[in-house]
Amino acid sequence: MVEIRRAVTEDVEGIAHVCIEGCRDTYAGIRSRENIERNNRIFYNHERITNELQEEDGWDGYIVAVDNQEVVGAIGGGMISEKESEVYVLYLDPGRRREGIGGKLLEFLTGIHLEKGAKRQWVSVQKGNQKGLPFYEAKGFQYQSERPAYSNVEGENYLSFRMSRGIG
Repeated sequence: MVEIRRAVTEDVEGIAHVCIEGCRDTYAGIRSRENIERNNRIFYNHERITNELQEEDGWDGYIVAVDNQEVVGAIGGGMISEKESEVYVLYLDPGRRREGIGGKLLEFLTGIHLEKGAKRQWVSVQKGNQKGLPFYEAKGFQYQSERPAYSNVEGENYLSFRMSRGIG
């Protein structure tokens, strides 16, 4: 039985593993290997994850899906204005897709956002991401705009779709 809960220190290794492998699986063929591995080093190292376990302004801490004491999914987000929130990261163990785990994680995070007064929820999804786009569309997110991807460095021109949905 999959449990959805706030992450604790003992989950750091599992969060790193799920995010790194989920990122590799999601972006294979649509981003360069160099880009994928650079982003994994920056965002999903143990020190950063440990520092991001707790809530702070604009970040709600990590939420995990745990099955038999193993992290199988992770999500994180936060408030971006008084009435708007954002999903910043959502990854699953690639072998655990299509089990409803992503939906449960999103539902838990959305509950936090609603408690904080959010009426609209945002997400950025890589253009061409055929794992993420159908998921978010099925959850009611709609395309709003296109912009350069957050993690681009000089010489990279990856694009993200900005999507949003009403939640409150």
